[in-house]
Amino acid sequence: MNVLVSGSSGFIGGYVVEELLSRGHTVVGIDNHSKYGKVAKSYDTHPGYRLVEGDCRDADLMAELLADCDHFIAGAALIGGISYFHAYAYDLIANNERIMAASCDAAIKVFKEGGRLQKVTYMSSSMVFESTDHWPSVEGDERRIAPPLSSYGFQKLAVEYFARAAWDQYGLPYTIVRPFNCVGIGEGRALGDVEVPSGNVKLAMSHVVPDLVQKIVKGQDPLHILGDGTQVRHYTYGGDLAKGIVTAMEHPDARNEDFNLSTAESTNVRELADVIWRKIKGPDVPLNLVSDEAFEHDVAKRVPSVEKAKRVLGFEATTTLDEMLDEVIPWITQAVAGGRI
Repeated sequence: MNVLVSGSSGFIGGYVVEELLSRGHTVVGIDNHSKYGKVAKSYDTHPGYRLVEGDCRDADLMAELLADCDHFIAGAALIGGISYFHAYAYDLIANNERIMAASCDAAIKVFKEGGRLQKVTYMSSSMVFESTDHWPSVEGDERRIAPPLSSYGFQKLAVEYFARAAWDQYGLPYTIVRPFNCVGIGEGRALGDVEVPSGNVKLAMSHVVPDLVQKIVKGQDPLHILGDGTQVRHYTYGGDLAKGIVTAMEHPDARNEDFNLSTAESTNVRELADVIWRKIKGPDVPLNLVSDEAFEHDVAKRVPSVEKAKRVLGFEATTTLDEMLDEVIPWITQAVAGGRI
């Protein structure tokens, strides 16, 4: 099948394109390289891949690309770590809303005209559960709990309403996927001009794993963490998430369904810092932590139920935290040495 992937040069998008190509799909990618600038990808010269440098807010361009596609994985968005949510609170909601409206307008147009498009797979986020007070978060909780407080989480919840509204009014089939805390290679230094100081290191809007690794590699001791370190997350390998996303795209029972995609393993920030420290410094160097003031929307827990994805899709995220870090740490170490982060 021919699949359009928006945000194809992005962090999760890169893993998704690789997974699609490995399954024999042809892929059209669209990306405007607004977050990292141009990045080289392993699949850039793959015969089954074509990259269009363009803006997903251009509904006419999106419709043109979708005219020859069987599926659309709508993944383009401004996205970053918790500091990114605060530095770009308005830009996130405004631009991501424009991206989603144009993407849906284009998909609806092509679908109504009888094109090849069978379904849209929408990339939502674990942040739709931001305001929950009970765990694990199961599919459907996002409509039973209070809405997210962050503009990013609120807009991701809106993505899900776009999906369901396009089905309700136009009969456009959908699948919603919610990746939890992606870990992997390929996340570079954001182009945004706002840097966040963390001890002696300035961070450029990335997520907790690359932040911790680069601080340790740059010699930070004691190691600074946000908050008290008891925040619980489910760190999930990008390759596993891509398998879940593509399986959800392909699976007939995923039509008009939503899925949490995540490892089943909970890890708090202190545990994560300890594992990364030992892998870089060895067992004999003691870890000392300093707690910096937490951001407003750095929620205490993001813990999903993964039962539905296992039951319906046969999907499980199996890569361990140790295995992820054994891949990610050398990549970030080289990126630091090369001045890329």
